[in-house]
Amino acid sequence: MENYTEINAKAIDRWVEGGWEWGVPVSAEECAKARRGEWNVLLTPTRFVPKDWFLPMSGLKLLGLASGGAQQMPLFSILGAECTVMDLSDRQLESERVVSRREDYSINIVKADMTKHFPFEDGAFDLIFHPVSNCYIEDVYHVWRECFRVLSPGGTLLAGMDNGFNFLVDSYERPLVITNKLPFNPLKNPELMKKLTDEDNSIQFSHTFDEQIGGQIKAGFVITGAYEDFDNDPGAIEDGIPSYWATKAIKGGVTNVI
Repeated sequence: MENYTEINAKAIDRWVEGGWEWGVPVSAEECAKARRGEWNVLLTPTRFVPKDWFLPMSGLKLLGLASGGAQQMPLFSILGAECTVMDLSDRQLESERVVSRREDYSINIVKADMTKHFPFEDGAFDLIFHPVSNCYIEDVYHVWRECFRVLSPGGTLLAGMDNGFNFLVDSYERPLVITNKLPFNPLKNPELMKKLTDEDNSIQFSHTFDEQIGGQIKAGFVITGAYEDFDNDPGAIEDGIPSYWATKAIKGGVTNVI
């Protein structure tokens, strides 16, 4: 049987081919602005990451975790970071190749599954940039452990996460109707899996505060910054319903406890 992460990678490939907003690479104009010091990036759908969350970019060893699509890595590379991007979608990684050739910078492109052992040495990176993508995997504790392992002491993890609300409803049209129970886990719910398969959808998962925030802390991280964000659906913004978290976390001096 095909692994669910492979199903998700193929789904994302199809979405990119259909013009998915999170698969549209940065333009040449945006790259030119970055060279002038004008840039912004997203961990979550609508709110830019604060600039003071970043380390100095020059020579920074940076991992874009599940961050393919050439939306952030080109900007970080132009700013002087030594970037590695890890993703499982062929189309997202191909976009990284295309833009790196267009803008003439070097990037290490790695196709790998983040539910497995990350193919990097301990302490290999100074910063991990991890936009919303944990919703495509069942076990987020593994991701936090691996992030802790591959970061250097004092290194920074910037993560965007779905808070679970999106899985309660199928639409933001009013009145809001709760259509699903949490946790949302198709691997443990055959009815839900059939629904997703019939719709040719990806296999996604809700995660709790304990998993997302508590999981980082249990892995040894010290969270030093956080904010909420909205889905970029106008109805969600109008109703004031935050659906995402973003955190800045530092690799502390303790070892993993999960």
